Amino acid sequence: MSKLLLVSLRNGEIGDDVAQAEYNDVLKATKMDQSAIELCHISDEHAQLSSLDSVNGVIVGGCSLNVSDDHTSAWAQHVDAVLTEVVESGKPVFFVCFGTSWLVHYLGGSIVRTHPEDSGPTQVALSDAGKRDALLQGIPQSFTALTGHTENPDETALPPSLEVLAVGSSCPVQMVRYGDHVWATQFHAEMDAQAMQTRMDFFADYGYFSPEDYDAIVKGLPLHDVSWANRILESFAQYCAG
Repeated sequence: MSKLLLVSLRNGEIGDDVAQAEYNDVLKATKMDQSAIELCHISDEHAQLSSLDSVNGVIVGGCSLNVSDDHTSAWAQHVDAVLTEVVESGKPVFFVCFGTSWLVHYLGGSIVRTHPEDSGPTQVALSDAGKRDALLQGIPQSFTALTGHTENPDETALPPSLEVLAVGSSCPVQMVRYGDHVWATQFHAEMDAQAMQTRMDFFADYGYFSPEDYDAIVKGLPLHDVSWANRILESFAQYCAG
């Protein structure tokens, strides 16, 4: 049976609750049960990465860190070491949100704050390379996803080893691939409307949205069909299964 590892980079008092919510979202999006996905919670600088020997692929969830911030803390340095090990393992990897900036930075690109997106829907369009990508077969040219971030890759200074698979008008880099085994989405491929509301409740004061806009954002979330974005994460799970 194919098995995946979810690496959840959630620290602090709410870390356990966020990691569990993230795990539930990934289970729902991939349509897999708990026996098929192991949760590895990197809760602080002492938490160790689970063995990758017995898994077919790795999903890395979001993180409250920003690559463009000072990364001298023990927590930030540990996250960097864990993600480096994941990428260099050769296993198929799918990064969500924070991982896009981390991957671009890891490969020598620049991270800026020119195209932040408030919590809510975003429009994503496949590039020509995206139309040929293994995970994006059957995905429409344009689709809606849920997002929320304060930094983004500099689209004018991307590493040459990176392939842009999807773009957007509000954030130019929406999905990338490194080599033939690492993918990353700026949007949250694991989220539906309820998941986004839950995440907003956790991070109400992190700058992902204005508190006065909370009610309007939450009310509008169910109006958007994000099933195609979820389908991409499901496709990754199927890709890992072979």
